[in-house]
Amino acid sequence: AGSFQEAGVIQQAYNLNFPLHVVPASCAQCPAWSAFSVSSPAIVLETLKQAVPQRPRPEAVVVWLYEAHGSTVTIRLQISPRYRGNAVSPCRRAGGVWGWRSVPAALYFASSCDLLQHPAAQGCLLLEPHGLRLSFTPVHVLSILLVWSH
Repeated sequence: AGSFQEAGVIQQAYNLNFPLHVVPASCAQCPAWSAFSVSSPAIVLETLKQAVPQRPRPEAVVVWLYEAHGSTVTIRLQISPRYRGNAVSPCRRAGGVWGWRSVPAALYFASSCDLLQHPAAQGCLLLEPHGLRLSFTPVHVLSILLVWSH
């Protein structure tokens, strides 16, 4: 017995619906990493995508997160140490396959945004050394626009 939160139901549902696909790597010693992580299992990082260029800004990404446990929580959205000081930008590779590339840069702007990726009227989010601190209420959905300088 126990709660669905303790049983990890949400993670198991994602594992079932989006199974891990193994892709051959070009080197045997490729370390595992994650570009972004959240500090609470109550928050699901649903999507990471390149921002629609309203102005030429290929160095911008949008992160969609939601609260899944019915709780009020403050979390850290952490940017991987491997990519602090670099922009992680989607790029099209051979055969039309999307991949990631690293561009020397610094994260200089973060804002919540609407679904059309317009920054929110309340202004910028406070950038911390290793990411952002975000607050959620039950079933809250949040879109974050991240822009790197280069």
